[in-house]
Formats: sequence, C-alpha cells, structure tokens
Amino acid sequence: MKNVSFAAAKNYLVAKKSVITNKALRAVMYILLLDLCVVFLYPFLYMLITSVKSPTDINDPSITWIINRFYFHNYKIAYQNLNYIPSLLRTVIYCLVSTVGHVFVCSFVGYGFARYNFKGKKLFFLQLLLSMVVPIQTIIVPQYLLFSALGMPNGFGPLVIPTFFGFGLRGALFIFLFRQYYLSLPASLEEAAAVDGCTPLMTFFRIAFPASTSSIVVSTVLSVVWHWNDYYEPGIYLTDSSQKLLPMLLPSIYSAMGSDGNAADALIEGGNVDLYTAGVAMAATFLVVLPVIIFYFVFQKQFKQGIETSGITGE
Repeated sequence: MKNVSFAAAKNYLVAKKSVITNKALRAVMYILLLDLCVVFLYPFLYMLITSVKSPTDINDPSITWIINRFYFHNYKIAYQNLNYIPSLLRTVIYCLVSTVGHVFVCSFVGYGFARYNFKGKKLFFLQLLLSMVVPIQTIIVPQYLLFSALGMPNGFGPLVIPTFFGFGLRGALFIFLFRQYYLSLPASLEEAAAVDGCTPLMTFFRIAFPASTSSIVVSTVLSVVWHWNDYYEPGIYLTDSSQKLLPMLLPSIYSAMGSDGNAADALIEGGNVDLYTAGVAMAATFLVVLPVIIFYFVFQKQFKQGIETSGITGE
C-alpha cells in the first residue's frame, strides 16, 4: 500500500514539475516574441507618432510618444510635395509591368531547367546561381553602355526590358524558385498531357504554369515589393523629374528639413509657411510605404502558403 502511495506521489510530482517547466518555457518564449515585436514595430510606431506631431511637439525633447494634439498638416505638405497621385500611378504601373515580366518569363525558364536536358545545362544553371550573388553595382556601367548603344540611355526601358528576359531585379532568384517547384511536380501530369496530344508549350501553359500558384504568388509579392523599394537603378536611368518614382522623391523632403524657429511660429499661428520638419518627413515616408503595406495585407495568406510550398524540394 505504501509503495502504491509513494509511486502515486512521485508521478504527481513529476507531472507537476513538467507542467511548471512547460509554463516557464512558454513564458520565456512569449517574452522573446514580445521583444522581437518591439524591435520590428518600434520604427513603424515611431514613424506614425512623429508623422502627426506638430512643430512645437517635435522641438520639445520631453515629448516622445504622447503628443499634445494630432497635427495632420504634415500629411498635406508631404502629399503636395510628393505629387502623390501621379507619382503613385507611375510607380504602380512600373512595378506591375516588371512583375508580369518576371513571373511569366522566370516561370518559363525555370520549367526548362526543371524538365529538359540540354547541352551545357549545368553550366548555365551555375551561371544563374552566380548571378544571384553579383551586386548590380558591379555591372551597372556595362549595362548602361549597352542601353545607350541601343538608344535607351534613360527612361523605363532599361528597368523593364530585362525582366522580360529573365534578368532584371533578382530575376535569377525567381527562376530558381520556379525550377524548384517544377521539380516537385509529378511527371505523370505531363505524360498524360502528351498522350492527349498536347505540345510542350501547351503542357506548360495549360498544366505546369497554372499548377504553380504558390510560386507565382511568392514571386509576385517579392517582385512588387523589391521593385517598389529599389532606388539604385531607377536613380541611374530615371533622370527626368517627370519620371521619378515615389521612393525617389523622399530625399528632397528629407533635405528640406531643418527650418528655423520663426518659420515654426508662422506655421503654428496660421501663416502660409510650410515647415519641413521630421513630422513631414515621416508623413511622406508613411505615404510611400502605405501601398506596399496594403498590398501585403491583401495577399498575406496566399504569400504564407506559397512560402511553405515553394522551393522546398530538389533533385
């Protein structure tokens, strides 16, 4: 009887210790996740709070998070100086056209690498992988000379045309993603299509490409975000002010910061002086990143599902 009671007590203590350990580990995990959330959300929250600060609050070192009043005039100044609607439409069209080129051509090239054997295949694929680690700064000069020789030294041509040849901004990565997906696609689907009389092109467009939804979503989201945030190449080729994209207009607002106190007083008292403070800069930054945030929230479910199923298998 004593042995039974002792064994029951021992099992109870072990179970209770296990529960306490699990709770402690869970608490530590939540603390770490909370710390990570603070690290990632701090810049975004700081941007939002600063964007609605008045010049008086910005110049007051005692005010950081709790402001006296919301000052939305910063957004009006930023909106006007960004020439927001025309710049937004120009940037959206550029990103969408480039993304269409990337998704369509990179999926086609990736399918060729996954399904066909040809002379020099491994060498070409090695070159593809190497191009992923070569920074654009090292090849921008010969690329610029090439497009100059073609009569396109400036404009959107040098930015958009490479995406329709499987190159462009990180095109090699998209080819790799599609190749990895097509390697996992059952060959029996293509064999059945061939029996039904489908040509290789028909098999790709009717079976392989529609089946690669996860890779399409991942490539689309990444391509849009990367093209939207890209500043280096557009800064080389888009020299006309009427061609500038939204992110390219931010430096002009940042450089205008630092007005004197008299301008601040005039603005607060209802004068016509537009004060370029940190609030205006943060409001302009939020207006620039807002379309990308909306785009991600719309496609976040599909994007997460695509990440889980894309590029996780190999030969």
